[in-house]
Amino acid sequence: MATLSVIIPVYNEAKTIRSIVDLVRSVDLGDVQKEIIAVDDCSTDGTREALHALAADGVRVLLHERNRGKGAALRTGFAAATGDYLVVQDADLEYDPHDYPLLLAPLLAGTADVVYGSRYLGNRPRPVTRFWHSLANRIITLCANMTTNLALTDVATCYKAFTKEAMARILPRLTAERFDIEVDITARVAKERLRLYEVGVVYVGRSYADGKKIGVRDGIAFLWAMVKYNWLRS
Repeated sequence: MATLSVIIPVYNEAKTIRSIVDLVRSVDLGDVQKEIIAVDDCSTDGTREALHALAADGVRVLLHERNRGKGAALRTGFAAATGDYLVVQDADLEYDPHDYPLLLAPLLAGTADVVYGSRYLGNRPRPVTRFWHSLANRIITLCANMTTNLALTDVATCYKAFTKEAMARILPRLTAERFDIEVDITARVAKERLRLYEVGVVYVGRSYADGKKIGVRDGIAFLWAMVKYNWLRS
């Protein structure tokens, strides 16, 4: 029986961590079982207490003793995963785990090594997002495509799924600590010439008032990361 490792980087998500774990558990993947790994990046809002309860209920919980960023949390989770497949899941309820079958299908069929869940593909109903946030995502994706020679529609998506073999090839070269992990992963996927697919996924974005953390600083860091990870690193 194959196993999907679900990697959840967590920072100050006490309000939603239990809900996202429940959603992940509710997804029917047929013969594929799930391993849930939550990596807490030194939360201070009660998230750790919630994770202790989840650990007693079968979730693998890994703790950072200082806040290092999403990239560092993901690399910790990737290194700990034991599944045949891996998928990234944010803890903020913006992405629906019921899209896992779509992400897994090309991997299970053996036609892809990596699958991205695009917020801009397909005709599934989704809320209208803010213009400037959407434009920033598209500019970042355009620049990423120019530096990798890929034709992605959504480089900054949370939903990225991998075979364990693909992750074994890229993980040793990943170094990003913050949100620029999205660019770091994509650069390595391109350099390793892994077979990359995209599928359309549902996305319900939250506002900064609701706890959204990525900002202008991270957008600028993305642009520098494209140069750093594609042209300054072998």
